[in-house]
Amino acid sequence: MEQPICPYCENKAEGVDGSAIYPHRKDLYSKWFYRCTPCDAYVGCHPNTKNPLGRLANAELRKFKSLAHRAFDPLWKKGGMKRSEAYKALATEMNIPKKECHIGMFDVGQCKRVIAICLSGNLKMETIV
Repeated sequence: MEQPICPYCENKAEGVDGSAIYPHRKDLYSKWFYRCTPCDAYVGCHPNTKNPLGRLANAELRKFKSLAHRAFDPLWKKGGMKRSEAYKALATEMNIPKKECHIGMFDVGQCKRVIAICLSGNLKMETIV
């Protein structure tokens, strides 16, 4: 895996273990992250890999990704949709290809759209038919 590029300063991110990001969370020490220290941006990796879960995120983007997940995840966790169906419906509502529709890859503006779509109640099963 090639090191990701920081979207804020365009430098290569460094690979670090979880102790560098979450020194107070020993349970995360064995996980792999990429970070850009000057930009305070980081991203975790898929379990047991060095493949990023999304894009590097600074504090503002991390906040909006968290809010987007808080609005979106109940739709597939409690709303009767499978996760893939929920992302397909979201892609349709956002008018983007399904393969590009993942909160981990979104910027702040896209996260705000996810929140608005989910809170409006427009994201339903019939969206994916």
